[in-house]
Amino acid sequence: MKKKPVDIFLNGVEKVGNALPHPATLFGIFALSVLVLSAIFSALDLTAIHPGTGEKYEVINLLSRNGIHLILTHMVTNFTEFAPLGIVIVAMLGIGLAEHSGLIAVLIRGLVLYSPEKLLTFIIVLAGILSNLASSVGYVLLVPLAGTIFMAIGRHPIAGMAAGFAGVSGGFSANLILGTIDPLLAGLSQEAARLVDPEYIVNPTANYFFMVASTFVIAILGTLVTEKIIVPRLGPYKNSELKEEKIDHLSPVEKKGIIRSGIVFAFFVALILIGILPKNGILRGEGGDLLQSPVLKGVVAVLFVVGGLMGIVYGVVTGKYKNDSDVMKGMSESMKSLSAYLVLVFFAAQFVEFFNWSNLGIILAIDGAEFIHGMNLGLIPLVLLFLVFSGLINLIMGSASAKWALMAPVFIPMFMFLGYTPELTQVVYRIGDSVTNVISPMMSFFALIIVYFQKYDKNAGIGTLVATMLPYSITFFIGWAILLVIWLLTGIPLGPGAGVHL
Repeated sequence: MKKKPVDIFLNGVEKVGNALPHPATLFGIFALSVLVLSAIFSALDLTAIHPGTGEKYEVINLLSRNGIHLILTHMVTNFTEFAPLGIVIVAMLGIGLAEHSGLIAVLIRGLVLYSPEKLLTFIIVLAGILSNLASSVGYVLLVPLAGTIFMAIGRHPIAGMAAGFAGVSGGFSANLILGTIDPLLAGLSQEAARLVDPEYIVNPTANYFFMVASTFVIAILGTLVTEKIIVPRLGPYKNSELKEEKIDHLSPVEKKGIIRSGIVFAFFVALILIGILPKNGILRGEGGDLLQSPVLKGVVAVLFVVGGLMGIVYGVVTGKYKNDSDVMKGMSESMKSLSAYLVLVFFAAQFVEFFNWSNLGIILAIDGAEFIHGMNLGLIPLVLLFLVFSGLINLIMGSASAKWALMAPVFIPMFMFLGYTPELTQVVYRIGDSVTNVISPMMSFFALIIVYFQKYDKNAGIGTLVATMLPYSITFFIGWAILLVIWLLTGIPLGPGAGVHL
């Protein structure tokens, strides 16, 4: 059978992507490349003048005597002092408990199961977006559950899974609650911003306002695509070989656990409000500044305490946690999921620091900013161009953190020299990284979704998945781009204290 052009293209992308080394290996190669390039461009006397301070930057040869000493004496601290490392570990300790105890999974199940049928598609997409608070629970639990639910109400199960997958993966950068991705990206952005301003701070809440608005926009768009395009295209589902699947409703113990953990959440919300609402509240910053509140600056600690205690309470009520050893085991389990990340971070940290020490990053940013400035693109064309670029990069490189660790040291300083904040650069990257997730063979759960599809369509493959998800990708890109343009034109902050212009 002759292959369709889309299958030929995607198979080619998959082969190219699979031929690439592991992301950690790539960063090792990049780090070594920086060493070589620093020697070459140092010999060529490459320089740049900082447009703000007038300071002259020269390339530092890291293969010189001093450079080699610097590398050997700082290799450990490059890793241990890498900003995102501690942030992600602490956040995962708390959120990992909420996931390990079963709290996040049961909340998603309850949200979908007890929704009115007319709102079911919207709730599935919304639940997918919210599931990104945890690591992989959306892919593992929600997507197959959505297919089962659609089948149970007489609709095509693949349409239900497509809606769930669109929320989980296409809406990856939207949420109502901060998750582990927020402090992770913020840490990388801060490291990159300090190439220009050593004192610059990027908070995990940097894009929060925009992401909250994005949650509802993506949920609505995902619903419309499902109902207007996917469901009509797939039609009714007929397969007598599959038995009707039973979806377990929440047990009394699970409901009790949710209520008790909800009380914990309400208690902490009340404490925070008491601490920040009064002008002299204990949780306000110096001089009563709300934006400098330790709640905002220490949001990772809040995630750890609140998420962890909610998970512990739920685990105790349901019998999952019988003693402190069970709780510590839950924390240990959450750390296992970070093992690959730790390996990646070691090499990424060396690359970022080598890039910083060599001055290649800031020279590239200065020259790049001058080139872009000369094009007179303006803010909106600039961000749209970067959005497209981020989306295309996502098709050949899967890990969001790995891509941003590579791109941030180049694009954040470049945008800063043009007068735009790291928070803006980060939010544009997040949009581009999300909209092509659902059609990217490099996305880590892509193969798993194909397996889910094959349960209801044994001939389903890459082409089936991409053909089903492409309308979501295009619609999300257009809708998110429009929202971003409106946001920029109105001048609304992207997050607490996070504007667009420096």
